[in-house]
Formats: sequence, C-alpha cells, structure tokens
Amino acid sequence: MTGEKKVIRRKALAKWLKESILRLGPTFIKIGQQFSTRVDILAQEYVDQLSELQDQVPPFPSETAVSIIEEELGAPVGDIFDRFDYEPIAAASLGQVHRAKLKGQEVVIKVQRPGLKSLFDVDLKNLRVIAEYLQKIDPKSDGAKRDWVAIYDECASVLYQEIDYTKEAANAELFASNFKDMDYVKVPSIYWEYTTLQVLTMEYVPGIKINKIQALDQLGVDRKRLGRYAVESYLEQVLSHGFFHADPHPGNIAVDDVNGGRLIIYDFGMMGSISSNIREGLLEAFYGVYEKDPDKVLQAMVQMGVLVPTGDMTAVRRTAQFFLNSFGERLAAQRREKEMARTELGFKKPLTKEEKMEKKKERLAAIGEDLLAIAADQPFRFPATFTFVVRSFSVLDGIGKGLDPQFDITEIAKPYALELLRFREAGVEDFRKRWDRQSRAVYNLFRQADRVEKLAETIQRLEQGDLKLRVRTLEAERAFQRVAAVQKTVGSAVAAGSLINLATILYLNSIRVPAVAAYTICAFFSFQVLIGIIKVKKLDQREKLITGTA
Repeated sequence: MTGEKKVIRRKALAKWLKESILRLGPTFIKIGQQFSTRVDILAQEYVDQLSELQDQVPPFPSETAVSIIEEELGAPVGDIFDRFDYEPIAAASLGQVHRAKLKGQEVVIKVQRPGLKSLFDVDLKNLRVIAEYLQKIDPKSDGAKRDWVAIYDECASVLYQEIDYTKEAANAELFASNFKDMDYVKVPSIYWEYTTLQVLTMEYVPGIKINKIQALDQLGVDRKRLGRYAVESYLEQVLSHGFFHADPHPGNIAVDDVNGGRLIIYDFGMMGSISSNIREGLLEAFYGVYEKDPDKVLQAMVQMGVLVPTGDMTAVRRTAQFFLNSFGERLAAQRREKEMARTELGFKKPLTKEEKMEKKKERLAAIGEDLLAIAADQPFRFPATFTFVVRSFSVLDGIGKGLDPQFDITEIAKPYALELLRFREAGVEDFRKRWDRQSRAVYNLFRQADRVEKLAETIQRLEQGDLKLRVRTLEAERAFQRVAAVQKTVGSAVAAGSLINLATILYLNSIRVPAVAAYTICAFFSFQVLIGIIKVKKLDQREKLITGTA
C-alpha cells in the first residue's frame, strides 16, 4: 500500500470515528475532545477530524433553543434582548451559543441541550459498569493501586455539575477573581439576572482558537509566549488557588491581541478542586526533590494519598533515593551537554530507540529487588482527585506542542518552581505550620520518658514471644515462586503423560468416547505444561537480570 493510499484510508477511518462519537452523544464527545489535542500521539488525519468535536458539534434547532430561553427567563426573547441572533455561533457537546444585544451590550447566551440529564443517566450508568469491571481485572502489576470506581464517581460528579449553569456562572466569577491581577487571562463577565439552570448569559469576548496556528500568526502574537502562559496559568490554578479548569481543550481557550496576546478562557462548568493538604503535599514533594530528601518526598506522598504506608517502607525509600539520584544526574548531564554545545562545534549522535530502551532496562534492573517488593505490597494508588489534573496537563502539553515544536512543559515550569524555592528559602512560611511544629516539639519533649518505657515493654514482649517479627527475604520469595512454578509444571506433565497412555489404551480397545475425553483433558494439561515452562523461563531471566546488576 502506497503512502497516499494510507493517508486516504486514515482520513476515511478518522471521519468514521468522529461520526460514531457524535452518534454516541455528549459523554463520548467529551472523550473525543481530549484526544483532539494529542498531535504527538495521533496521526494528523485523526486530529483534524476530532478537532471538529470542540466547537463544530451539530446544533439543535434554534426554535428549541428559543423556547428554552423563554421558559427559563419568563418572557419572549424580543422583550428581553435588543437583538437576538437565531443562528448559533457555536455548538458544543452540552449546549449551543447565540449572540444577542442586551441593554446596549454585546452578549452571548448559552443554552443547554434538551434532555441532557436523561442522556447522562444512561451513559454514565454504562460507564460505571465498565469502571467496576476494570476494578476487578486490573492486575495493578505496576504497583499502582488505582480505584477505578472512585475515579468514575469523581468524573460523574463533575459532569453532573456541568449541566447546572448557575454553578458554572459562580465558577467563572471565582476563577476571574483568582486571576484579577494577571493581565494575560480574560474571563467573560456574567449577567446574573439572565442566568438560570439551563440558560447562561455572559459578556461577548471574541477570540481565535489557540490551535489555529495560521490565524494566530496573522494576528501577530507570540506563540511561544502563549504556550508559556497556558502552563503558568495552570500551575497557578493547581498550586496556588486549588481551583482549576478541568476541561482546557482548544475549544475553551481563545486568544486576542490585547496586551500582546491574551488567553480568553470559556466554559467553567467542568472545574476541579484540590484540598489544602494535597496542595501542600505537592509543594512539599517538590521541595523534597529539590533537597534530595527521600523521607520528605515519601511523607508528602503519604499526605497527598498517593502512598499508603506499609509495615516495611525500606524498599520504597531506597527506590525514592535511587530516582532522586538519577534525577540529579540527569539534570547535571543536561547542563554539561548544553555547555559542550556552546563551546564545541558539531553535535552528539542521538541515541536510537533501541539504545534508549536498553538504558531504561539497565536503570530499572539496578533497583529490581526494590521494585519487586513495592509491586508486591502495592503501596501506591491513584487518587481520583488527580484524574483531571493529569488529563489537563496532557491536553496543555498537546496544545503547547502545536504552538511550538520545541515546547517543553518542564522547562516552562522551571521559573515558576524556582520562584517557589526562593519563597521557601526566604523563610516565608505559614504561621500555623510553624506553630504546629513548635507544639509538636514541646509535646514530644514531655513524651520521651513514656516512649522509652513503651519501647522497653515492646522488647520485653518480643523476648516473651508475645510479638512476632515478619522478615522478608526477597531472594527466598523468588526461589519459592520458582519452585512452585516448577512443581505445578511437573504435576501437569505427569497428569498429561498418564492421560495420554490411558487414552491410547482406550482407543485401541475401541472405547472411543472416553478416549476422546481423555485426549481432551490431556491437551489441557499439556497446555499447562507449556505455560509453566514459559513462566519458569521468565523467572530465570528476571533473576539473572537482578543478580547481574546487584
């Protein structure tokens, strides 16, 4: 198949995918919107088609929209507005937008699609079944303790809030208040007198979608700066405000030429919030990485709910220390490469994909035992709160790569991180936290005698045999695992051999039905032998990998 034919085939498949998503309805349209920004994952043909889901969703009849407005606001549109445009300017997954003029001011009216709640009830009920199924079958072999049902509940709660336009209006005002001192973010003003559960009236603020590259170039704005603004504003939302936009796809972010290029944020129905303890945990984790303190990083992860404390945290701590050291070495290597690039001519030959994979295997093998211990205990979990944060950063990364091919989200976040460090190092901390630390210090001072006595009691109970210590030996555990696999394989082989003998005797004596049954059972045990041999081989390879890098 030629390259041209492949492109034609991808275009046809992308169009079919978009049309199928549209038929599935609002819930699945939102999923398609997220993938429409991933230019680094999907082929351009898919991105082009899925991008139409952002603001080119088919509108519903204008007569229906007018009837909803008149029912919600209690008067004919001609009596309420100086002018009302029956043709919608945009249609989204949950509603459509009409322009109008209200008391001399240009406004837009967002009208909710009819019957939206009943559609949500059906779609989300089906998605909950999928979440429960994933909860059962997820092997969690990477050590992450994902709670799929909790993630679903978080998503469902946010989606139901999105169909309450009074809640969206309140979110917009809170978001605008948080960014009132930043001139590169604009939020449309709300007209509360003309806002209800299904109708939202707000200021008309036109702009160019942030992924329309040619139009942005014609506008004369700096695309690199826009990418930086998008990331910095989101860091501000997550770390400073604890209140963030949970649906930042290009249909909800526009740009105008005010102040050299300003981000216009729309659609505040889907918002997320981060509690103060998680926000403080994120900051503490960052400080711990900066100070290369694994204990501080682990404590911060426990505070955020990412890490569940287990009886023996030694393996987790050693793994954290390894990654902190690797992170520091990587930063130092990057600095050296940049310095060499400035002083030397020519360039360093980039690593191939195979070489990168080999280096990654070497790094993981170096901490193989600790990773195995962590995976066995499964102390990590993925809090539902982080679902939208991770997704939003993924979307912003896709937008940034579209604006600037050299976009690096970590480089953009670095100045913000350094500012946080300077704030910390200057000694500017929350008074309550300092008071709590001092209170704990005084409390611990008077508790030391009790703790010594308790320690003596624990030692005495150990000596008497009332307490038992559990000691893990990873080498022995792996050896027992291999012995069990070999034992099961040998058992299956003996059963298969016995059955094939029995089946052959029965067949030669013309006892056909029992012979066929014996052959079938023999085939099952033979398959078990094959699986057992493969498992033992994998265990041997893993053992060789671990011992070779120890």
